[in-house]
Amino acid sequence: MGEDGPRRTPIAQDVQALCERIAGAPELAGGRLLRIYWYDAPPADGVRVHPIDGSRLDLSSTARYRDSRAAHESLETCSDFALRMGEVLVRGWQLRAHALHDVVRTRRALQADDLTPLIVQKGVDLRIGLDIARLSLRGLVETLVVVTGDSDLVPAFRFARREGVRVLLVHLGAPVRRDLKVHADVVLTPA
Repeated sequence: MGEDGPRRTPIAQDVQALCERIAGAPELAGGRLLRIYWYDAPPADGVRVHPIDGSRLDLSSTARYRDSRAAHESLETCSDFALRMGEVLVRGWQLRAHALHDVVRTRRALQADDLTPLIVQKGVDLRIGLDIARLSLRGLVETLVVVTGDSDLVPAFRFARREGVRVLLVHLGAPVRRDLKVHADVVLTPA
């Protein structure tokens, strides 16, 4: 979920198209695909009571929930694909960024639509790091392509490179901290 609300959930075709664009990079010519790993967490579910107006929000009845479930179910059946799921926690409510600015500027009272559930993914980075280590230690791959902007993966990148694995970073144009780029052999932005 984005800071100011839901982003469009990628569908399986989006993920497959991205993987095909990446596979077409000259740096990967002649390589052999072992598997595509997709890391995510299940969508949040359950009923939450809004702290301002007392309304009930059933997270499993939202479009975001349905879209995420459909994407996961579709990705699970794609060829050469492995879905790795972390956990999701709902940790109360948070103030939307635009609402904070508006409340401070105008000194108005909080309104119900100023708040959104605070949903946090847990364990996804750990699963990525463990898979990078396992693939590297067992010599199952010569090259890893990692689509991320998360600098928490620097130790995993360093480990893989020490084991002789080339690490290609794909960041999709999002800002990426320098240390993540430093510990990748190649930085790609797919066309």
